[in-house]
Amino acid sequence: MGIFTRFSDIVNSNINAILDKAEDPEKIVRLMIQEMEDTLVEVRSAAARSIADKKDLNRKLSSLERDEKEWDAKAELALRKGREDLAKAALVEKTRASTAVEMIRADYFAIDEGLSKLNEDISKLETKLLDAKTRQKSLLARHKTANSRLAARKKIHDYKIDDAMVRFEQYTRRIDDVEGRIEAYDLGLPKDLNHEFAGLEAEETVARELDELKKRVFSEAPTAAEAK
Repeated sequence: MGIFTRFSDIVNSNINAILDKAEDPEKIVRLMIQEMEDTLVEVRSAAARSIADKKDLNRKLSSLERDEKEWDAKAELALRKGREDLAKAALVEKTRASTAVEMIRADYFAIDEGLSKLNEDISKLETKLLDAKTRQKSLLARHKTANSRLAARKKIHDYKIDDAMVRFEQYTRRIDDVEGRIEAYDLGLPKDLNHEFAGLEAEETVARELDELKKRVFSEAPTAAEAK
C-alpha cells in the first residue's frame, strides 16, 4: 500500500501539509513521485481505453442512425405501394434502431464526460508531479548542505581536535625551548669559521698594505751621504 490509495487522494492532496507532517520528507517525496508516476500511467491507460470505446460507439451510432433512416424510407415506400403490413414491420425495425441509438448516445456522452474529467485530473496530477520533483531536488540539495554543515560542526566541537591542538601547542613550546637552549650555548663562544677566515683575510690585506707603505717611505728618504 502506497502513500495514496486512490487517484483522487493524489489529485486533491496537499503536498506541503504532507511534508510538514513527515519525519523523513525526502523519503516521502520519493514515494509520492513513484506513486504519482504509477498512477499517471494507469490513468492514461484508462483514458486510452475510453477513447477506443468512444470511437467504437461512434461507429455503431453512425450505423444505427443509417439503419433508422433506411427503415423510415422503407416504411414510406411500403405505404405508398399499399403494403401497410410491410410499413408497420419497417416502423418496428426503425423503433428498435432508434432505441439502440438513444442507448448508445447515452453511453457515448457518459464516456465523453468521463474523459473530460480524466483530462482535468491528469493535468492536475502532472502539475503536482512537477511540483514534487522540484521539491525533491530542493530537498536533496538542502539535505546535502545540512549534512555537510552537521559534519563540520561535529568536527569543530570534537574534543579530539581540542586535545590535538593542546598537544600541538605543547610540542611547539618544547621546540621553542630546545632552540632557546641551542642559542644559549652559542653565547660567548668564538666566532664561527667564516668570521675567522674573514679576519685572516683582513690581516693579510693590512700587512700587504703596510709593506707597500714602508717601501714607498723608505725609497723616498735621503741616504746619509746625500744628506752631507
